[in-house]
Amino acid sequence: MKGFKLTAALLLGVLVLTSCKDDKHYIAKEETVNFKLSDSANAIEEIKAFQAELNKEFKNGDSSPLTEEDRKTFKGLDFFPIDTLFRVTARFEETPFEPSFRMKTTTDRAPEYKRYGIASFTLKGKEYRLNVYQSQELMLVEGYEDYLFIPFLDATSGTETYGGGRYLDATIPDGTTMVLDFNKAYNPYCAYNKRYSCPLVPKENTLDVSIKAGVKKFH
Repeated sequence: MKGFKLTAALLLGVLVLTSCKDDKHYIAKEETVNFKLSDSANAIEEIKAFQAELNKEFKNGDSSPLTEEDRKTFKGLDFFPIDTLFRVTARFEETPFEPSFRMKTTTDRAPEYKRYGIASFTLKGKEYRLNVYQSQELMLVEGYEDYLFIPFLDATSGTETYGGGRYLDATIPDGTTMVLDFNKAYNPYCAYNKRYSCPLVPKENTLDVSIKAGVKKFH
């Protein structure tokens, strides 16, 4: 997956703050992929780089979603320990001809999305699936034409993680598989600041498993 200059949540947040109208904010066998040591090491370094970049954005007054008060004492986000068990290769099925719809948010804003596909994967011996969405607004922004959005809730939501769920970034895959790395799951901006408008996780994207990876709840 190519890297994004900003997370989708950050860019969408910028759109909200600048326009006030727009909303903002990712295997052949049915099994979790067993990575070779070299692959796992590379994945861990990639996750560490993601975490460092996210913390950098949060410390930067120009890009941080934090309130001024919280940013003054901010030391870094609280992450679960990195665990490549939660980095899986999913079977990806594109869903062409899906109609667009208005996704509910934490405000009265209703951005336009469409379901782009379905990602199916096995975790801890059980099969799961997540709808993968494409923002009809963000796809018009240069550099985000192939961006995909994967919001989800899991058994940690509301306890160890933000109750409104978390997000994953992804890009349109070249084939029939895509990597879902839940170590890169992050909170919507409204988890830090009520001035933001954030897409709500569709109930179809609720996982009955604890995803102990990625960003934990703030405070």
